[in-house]
Amino acid sequence: MNNQSCINLKKEHFQIKQTIVTIISEKNVYIEEAKKEIIHRRNQIEEYIRKNNIFEACFKPFNYKYYDPEIIKKMCTSSEKFNIGPMSTVAGIIAEYAVKAMISKGSKYAIVDNGGDIAIYSDKLINVGIYTGNKKTAGLAFQIQPQNKISGICTSSGKVGHSFSFGNSDAVTVFSGNIALADAAATILGNLVNTKSDIKKAFKILNGIKEITGAMIIIDEKIGLWGKIPKIVPADVSYNLITRGW
Repeated sequence: MNNQSCINLKKEHFQIKQTIVTIISEKNVYIEEAKKEIIHRRNQIEEYIRKNNIFEACFKPFNYKYYDPEIIKKMCTSSEKFNIGPMSTVAGIIAEYAVKAMISKGSKYAIVDNGGDIAIYSDKLINVGIYTGNKKTAGLAFQIQPQNKISGICTSSGKVGHSFSFGNSDAVTVFSGNIALADAAATILGNLVNTKSDIKKAFKILNGIKEITGAMIIIDEKIGLWGKIPKIVPADVSYNLITRGW
């Protein structure tokens, strides 16, 4: 996925180890704040993995302790809702913390795209492109309305990018104000979809999870929608604009 806006903004591509992000804001000072937060949160996760090496490779819910860092607990509680491992939330939660750090310093336009898992806080209209690698579903974007809260748009794919998936979808996108939860949901939906006939059944896993507001699954030329999603508009979406990593 990619972010586009018609206003003049600061934009930086930033990488630390496997975390590869695009950060957009109205001032460089906010981008620097996001980078500091990303480094801090990565360090917390890495330190935790050094002490609990099963955490990184776990594909099932992980039992955290009450004294564990906040980010670890949120990763565990979010992934537990879908009976998957906590690392399924890592890209989304890092993006979320980075945007929160930008807001705390006064940013009114803060976007962090961490390998297709995007946290947004914006007082302006934004188009977020949908890249599937399939010409039949090319040239589309979600139109995100201005709002005074953080929103999450997380995408998983069995065909595009470096994300691990057991499925075969072109793109699975989930919307939630809880970006870690959206990331976990996109992962599990992606795992469940191997053919077009899997779409309806896969969406059932979202039933009863109120924080998930909407979702979309694309496989081949088939598009499935669940819940409430932003307006879809035409857009020029280039593969070169995609942020790849976690």
